[in-house]
Amino acid sequence: MSLLFPPLSRRGLVGTGTLGLLGAGLARPAAAAGPQPPQPADIGRVENGRVTFPNWKGEADRPSPPPPAPLPPGQRVGFALVGLGRLSLEELLPAFGECRRARPVALVSGTPEKARAVAEQYGIRREAIYDYASFDSIRDNPDIQVVYVVLPNGMHHEFTLRAARAGKHVLCEKPMANTAAEAQEMVEACRAAGVKLMVAYRCQHEPYNRQAVDLLRAGELGRPRFMEAMNTQVQGEVAQWRFSKALAGGGALPDIGLYCLNAARFYSGEEPVEVFARIDSPRDDPRYREVEESMAFMLRFPSGLIANCACSYGAHESKDLRVRLEKGWIDVENAFAYRGQSLRLARRVGKAEGIEERRLGQRNQFAAEMDHMAQCVLAGRAPRTPGEEGLQDHRVMEALYERARSGGPVGLPAVAGPDATRGPGLEEEG
Repeated sequence: MSLLFPPLSRRGLVGTGTLGLLGAGLARPAAAAGPQPPQPADIGRVENGRVTFPNWKGEADRPSPPPPAPLPPGQRVGFALVGLGRLSLEELLPAFGECRRARPVALVSGTPEKARAVAEQYGIRREAIYDYASFDSIRDNPDIQVVYVVLPNGMHHEFTLRAARAGKHVLCEKPMANTAAEAQEMVEACRAAGVKLMVAYRCQHEPYNRQAVDLLRAGELGRPRFMEAMNTQVQGEVAQWRFSKALAGGGALPDIGLYCLNAARFYSGEEPVEVFARIDSPRDDPRYREVEESMAFMLRFPSGLIANCACSYGAHESKDLRVRLEKGWIDVENAFAYRGQSLRLARRVGKAEGIEERRLGQRNQFAAEMDHMAQCVLAGRAPRTPGEEGLQDHRVMEALYERARSGGPVGLPAVAGPDATRGPGLEEEG
């Protein structure tokens, strides 16, 4: 057999220099001059207890946000969650992982097995598990500073009053009660006990909604003339508390229509002076014997702004909001959803219609609202959405129900000044 290359021995390789050539080819490159010293842009510095970095991006790109600066765990405000339903387990407890000032320290549940499992998952002591009968003993637990009431609407009143008597601040899910009278009692009870009461209007903390409010109030697009807000979803056939008037207070309006109502109020900073409403429910569906399936309603504000809103348990999911102004429009998709928001605005650009999309950093709404409550406790200030905010929504909802029943106009008393029911403005999260 012929070979293109004759066989070579090791001695032959050495003799011919082939091994040397191979060795030269496999030799390591020359060592570098040594590691470069760290640069200030990579190291950052500590200012007032938090690490900051200089902006490393060019002017054409958005600067990076600063790293989070959470309080040490022992300095965070302790929360007790009352109720371990879907919202607590799917959203609130996971959101504590993104909180910077709040931490879970206690659980209240009527299901001991579930409470023990959840406590183990989140490192909560078994001694800090309470049932509804033993709830009042939270007064003896100094780790609990805030009680977060996450129960069906009809139970908010009772547990807010009990928490106030125990000397604990209260964060209450919305709607804050079943009636305006109950909401008024909750406000008065917390005031008498010297504790804070905040209603969990998470959308007021959500970045895209906040950006839309800033755009609207800046005035560059002129006066707002119309607002369109829609919050719909399809309820399954499964029996649940939402179909009980005693537990829910109503149907689609207080559950999901409240988002549209509150958005119209906090976007504009005004209070409605007249309302119009119509209710529709399937007559042959037993789920709607006590509560409504759908409601369409209109709110008229002193400035002339008209908000057209709709909510339904029987229409495919839609949670969008649009404001039509003199010089453009603002569109917030998924405005009332837990996540997935986007914002577009339109205005004239020379001879063209310009459509602009704003892309903002995401922020967990639940973490933001709990951190805001914690900061209010630490700083001794009023929450942005105190009990008065929830009380006003109840007054408007009762006017809407009355308008739907009577078919005639229902007037509302004038409320002086912008943001009359809200506390100081929210701080930017660093």
